[in-house]
Amino acid sequence: MGMTLFDSPSFANHEGVHAVFDEKTGLRAIIAVHSTARGPAVGGTRMWNYGSSAEALEDVLRLSKGMSYKNAVADLEMGGGKSVIIGDSRTQKTPELFHAFGKAVDTLGGIYYAAEDVGVSVADIAEARKVTPYVLGLSDGPEASGDPSPVTAEGVFRSTLTVARRLWKQDDLTGLTIALQGIGHVGGYLADKLHAAGAKLVMTDVNTALLSEVAARTGAEIVAPDAIYDVKADIYAPCALGATLNPQTLDRLTVKAVVGAANNQLATPDIGHKLFERGVLYAPDYVVNGGGIINVASEMKARQTGGAYDPQWVEGKLSRLMETLEEVLDRSAAEKRPTHEIADAIAEARINAARGHKPDHRKAA
Repeated sequence: MGMTLFDSPSFANHEGVHAVFDEKTGLRAIIAVHSTARGPAVGGTRMWNYGSSAEALEDVLRLSKGMSYKNAVADLEMGGGKSVIIGDSRTQKTPELFHAFGKAVDTLGGIYYAAEDVGVSVADIAEARKVTPYVLGLSDGPEASGDPSPVTAEGVFRSTLTVARRLWKQDDLTGLTIALQGIGHVGGYLADKLHAAGAKLVMTDVNTALLSEVAARTGAEIVAPDAIYDVKADIYAPCALGATLNPQTLDRLTVKAVVGAANNQLATPDIGHKLFERGVLYAPDYVVNGGGIINVASEMKARQTGGAYDPQWVEGKLSRLMETLEEVLDRSAAEKRPTHEIADAIAEARINAARGHKPDHRKAA
């Protein structure tokens, strides 16, 4: 007897999980709507060559719940959702595939808005946009929010300053060494900001050409990808793959804080407990990297009001997000609980309040 959807360990009271198939284009996709308590579910579309449909289901369930928390923590009027397209993004993409995907999104009638994610580009989303209004992250038009990476980087930078004030009682990053892993979209912008604030950078990336370019302008030291964990640094900034905080890397890190742009930095929640026990300040990933989704939310707001992209609204939400980070760090210290648990509790309380529930007193924010 095989496992059913509702028995999956990643099933978390999802409102809807939609499996989509289109014979003509070969589209196989799963759209997961975790929560619409705070507004339409919003989350990216990932195209990945999953080993099995069970693997694809696990991923979309986990990621959609994560988006509910991320959007709630950023105080956005949006719920959480995610979609995955099963296939090889290098060889199997066609405009028709994304038209079929757009039509599937459209049948949900606006309870879910799709955006780009791993393996899916702004151009792909633009193809889906031809058949549905329910996509975000466009590069043209008055409401278009464009590339979210600079806003994500700005949020990570401000989070780093917040942590520096806490741990070293200083308003900039002078004298601090930051081990930066990954200088792709967000990491490059972040490197420039950290450098301008006085940080000494040690960095790595698999793209060596890009790495030398960014290192040249930021005076950074370059190390091999696996050596980044052994760098004698004050802050570790994971900005590439998820799960780099794991049993293999934990004992190698000598940093006092972790502040980075990567999603799902903790391999498992107990790693968050171990960091806390060791006195390492972990700034929760989905709080720190919320700038990008704030940028996308501004596009949805413009769409709903018929207005244009509003950088001041984005700035207001980013400032509010930094206040939430302060609250997470304050409560973690006061309640002697790991920061990732506090962030989850704040997100849950906001989602439950929107549902009209009285929050559970143990988790009330």
